[in-house]
Amino acid sequence: MKNISNPRVRIAPSPTGMVHLGTLRTILYNYLFAKHHNGKFIIRVEDTDRTRLVPGAIENLLEALEWADIKTDEGPYLTSDKKIKQKGETGPYIQSERLDIYKQHIDDLLDKGKAYYCFCDKSRINELREQQVKDKLPPKYDGKCKDLTKEEIKALIDSGAQYVIRFKMPDNKDVIVNDLIRGEIVVNTKDLDDYVLIKSDGFPTYHFASVVDDHLMKITHVMRGDEWIASTPKHVLLYEAFSWQAPEFAHLPAILNKNKKKMSKRDGDSSVSDFVNKGYLKDALLNFISLLGWNAGTDQEIYTLRELEKQFSLDNIHKAGAVFDTDKLDWINGQYIRELSIDEFFDYCLPYLEKDGIMKQTGEDLYLIKTKETLKPTYVKNILKLEQTRIKKFSEIGEAIEFFFADDLDYDIEKLVWKKSTKEETIENLKKLEELLKKTKDELFTEEKLESSIKELMEQSSIDTGSLLWPMRFALSGRERSPGPFELAAALGKEKCLKRIGNAVAKML
Repeated sequence: MKNISNPRVRIAPSPTGMVHLGTLRTILYNYLFAKHHNGKFIIRVEDTDRTRLVPGAIENLLEALEWADIKTDEGPYLTSDKKIKQKGETGPYIQSERLDIYKQHIDDLLDKGKAYYCFCDKSRINELREQQVKDKLPPKYDGKCKDLTKEEIKALIDSGAQYVIRFKMPDNKDVIVNDLIRGEIVVNTKDLDDYVLIKSDGFPTYHFASVVDDHLMKITHVMRGDEWIASTPKHVLLYEAFSWQAPEFAHLPAILNKNKKKMSKRDGDSSVSDFVNKGYLKDALLNFISLLGWNAGTDQEIYTLRELEKQFSLDNIHKAGAVFDTDKLDWINGQYIRELSIDEFFDYCLPYLEKDGIMKQTGEDLYLIKTKETLKPTYVKNILKLEQTRIKKFSEIGEAIEFFFADDLDYDIEKLVWKKSTKEETIENLKKLEELLKKTKDELFTEEKLESSIKELMEQSSIDTGSLLWPMRFALSGRERSPGPFELAAALGKEKCLKRIGNAVAKML
């Protein structure tokens, strides 16, 4: 790829809903490209489809950018009191505020004979398309209004007839697009429609507004999803009609679901807020998304945003679609969780513990919602430490630790017995453990000391490892999968350990 210096790139989402992962990846790639090449990253809101606008969608987009720590150089931004303002010298950056600009440029195309008024109503267009489908022809406008005289056009407008303005497609011309990712794409105009530039409501289509805006905003590179490949020849022709230099184009690979179909909103949990609410860390999600279609050609998989800025290149973007692998996301998120300090981990976990009805913070202490018990944060942090290396996302923390705070554990008594042991041996072993723990001083109730004294007990009493440690762990947790028995005992504390082991013995008698 040729040397790139000071590029200007943009993201131009439509405010039609929440920010989804595909949009976030497009944002991220444009941002990284700009930063890597010392360029400018611009936001433009494409709100010309007035029928699909969703209130609050622009704010959601800007909040997502703030959350991701992605700084823009031009475009809309949120003030501290959540008001939308704009910055930059090529605005306004919201298309509905640029109608006068589009009017000036559509008049230019009409004067040059590069565009024309079309008065065909929807019913005629629909009938035309239906017939073309029956005849196995590509559905396209037949040019009925292309040769109307100025007098006929004026009379129809004066009569109140509705119209659109279409692009006059050149005849039998090869359009060449040199895509920076996919190489040369050639399309002949016989396969292209006289597409609409201005809709009947007076608003421009995406095709028209994006070309005008990209030119006036001096955009040098357009990076967008591969669903726009088919439209790009139309845009190139529009640049030529204006006698403008087209930007470079790069079409990003699709994000695929596990069935290798293009991921969509119908797949569920595809919005950024869905993943944040599930407990994925910002850095982990950005790291994962950066790898959906790109890698640096190395084995590195964990990247900071600053590292991505340094290493990102269009040369390493794949053509093929990238499968959204939730297991990979979970693994990456787990790596980031393990790097948190215990205080950071505690702060991230608290909202999920409250949401799950386990505990909430009251002043400096923690309040157990079911048992109405008050705990010190230090006690809870010791418990959380056991799961920091095990959970993959914060939404799992409630289920992972709720057994620590239960009054009594409900479990299958038969599962207390190790597979190589008997019920009688299990009762005897647990009683010996109970006696040992009763004699253990509070200050010795640590993971290391407990491990040492319990292993000494097993050696002196000739108890094999599984016959004591399995029922110990199961009695303390009520689970077949949990942290180790010494970790559990130290985190629970002497009083709870004795109560749970005593209950286990009582249930088996």
